[in-house]
Amino acid sequence: MIRSPNIWDAPDVYELENLAADQAGLIEAAVDALRPWQGADVLDIGCGTGFHLPRLARLGARVVGVEPHLPLVARARERLASLGQPASVLAADAESLPLRETSVDIVHARWAYFFGTGCEPGLAEVGRVLRPGGVACIVDNDATRSTFGGWFRRAYPAYDPVAVQRFWDRQGFATEHLTIEWRFDRREDLAAVVGIELPPNVARVVLTEHHGLTVDYAVSFRWRRY
Repeated sequence: MIRSPNIWDAPDVYELENLAADQAGLIEAAVDALRPWQGADVLDIGCGTGFHLPRLARLGARVVGVEPHLPLVARARERLASLGQPASVLAADAESLPLRETSVDIVHARWAYFFGTGCEPGLAEVGRVLRPGGVACIVDNDATRSTFGGWFRRAYPAYDPVAVQRFWDRQGFATEHLTIEWRFDRREDLAAVVGIELPPNVARVVLTEHHGLTVDYAVSFRWRRY
């Protein structure tokens, strides 16, 4: 299990981030172009509080979320129960998925587990559970461009995007470069989200420099058909 301090320590603030991110649905559309959500069996790895599960169910998918952190599992299940959505959440690690072989059409993971070298056991599980023709779709930061990418580079100078890209190339994944947005209603919400994503010293500086309630955010949309 790899700890995710942003959502583990501040799930309510992370909810604000989810609400602000990609309101145009570019990521959903990119997945749909590869394999339509309608009628698909979908596995959302690292589903956290289950934010995406109801939306994917409304798009016509049959959805299972997997999350290793038990407090988040409980919140995800509460969300689904309150909305009456036909999805489920399993407490499990990406390295040991509690699903049958060849039982999934789409694996969906947004900023969860798959960040480069070291995630090979989870990728092996992805290959095991996907049906022939199924697709794995992984969303990661693109630190080479955009406002948020610049903030990320400033906060984590040891991060090597070239090495990360080479890893995914070796794994047989294609990469599409998307630019989404964070769009907030209140400056306080933007500041709170920046505060869980960046170290305090960097967060203070970028908030001083950045004006407005939107942030352009580059992502690497990585996918592979099995």
